[in-house]
Amino acid sequence: MPERPEDRYVLVGPLRIRYQQAGNRGRAVALIHGFGASVEIWERNIQALSAGGHRVYAVDLPGFGRSDKPVGPYDSSFFTRFVDGFLAAVNIEKVTLVGLSMGGGICLHYALHHPEKIEKLVLVDSAGLGRELPLSMRIMSLPLVGEVLTKPSKREVYLFFKPAVLNPAILKGAFTELYYELFSLPGARKALLKVLRSMCNIFGVNKQALSYILSNLHRIKAPTLIIWGRQDAVLPLKHAFTALEKIPGSELHIIEECGHMPNFEKPEEFNRLVLDFLSK
Repeated sequence: MPERPEDRYVLVGPLRIRYQQAGNRGRAVALIHGFGASVEIWERNIQALSAGGHRVYAVDLPGFGRSDKPVGPYDSSFFTRFVDGFLAAVNIEKVTLVGLSMGGGICLHYALHHPEKIEKLVLVDSAGLGRELPLSMRIMSLPLVGEVLTKPSKREVYLFFKPAVLNPAILKGAFTELYYELFSLPGARKALLKVLRSMCNIFGVNKQALSYILSNLHRIKAPTLIIWGRQDAVLPLKHAFTALEKIPGSELHIIEECGHMPNFEKPEEFNRLVLDFLSK
């Protein structure tokens, strides 16, 4: 495993935000994690991408990892304002955004509001492209039920991430230990549920946020790479084809024998695809 960059902290408005940086020159690339994750989900990517000649930033979104966990609301507008504030705080004027799952939905929303700041876009098993969600996530959005299902334990952490990978063995040991610690931090459980309930309900992804993205995908002009795990059990592969059809000039790469987190499960192939795309 490559050595992990040291943690850094920056104020974004009133929020103390954790991030990591690899590389000091070249194109700015910001990695935006998915629901329940943190900068560590990029530990197999950040150094490899920076070695390609890029300044790479991985950030803990508010409510996740070791960043502050405000009361909320955690809606699309909040995260769009946050991304803009973070980029300003680390002096990035133009960026390539790489978004995983929920992070992909945030990147899409940001790209639609700030097209002038986007150089390229990489959507990794991205949210925001359809209503379908696993039953476990929809049930978790229910009052009281979510509080029970997200009570931190190592078993619950393992079960939380299990649908996101084809090979759950990679979650055992250090991965589960880390996320048990992060999920146990003060305010983490409450923030997790607030984010989930702002995104979806028992029927799936909230229609309002989804319809805005889907009806405006044709406006995205930045070169866009879509990466999807063939066996994604969280967000179906058909969502990738929705993005491919509606985003002008986009390209799709499907990674075989891979679940919802190709950057973590198939890092060599993922890193090669992203570096090739950035070099164009």
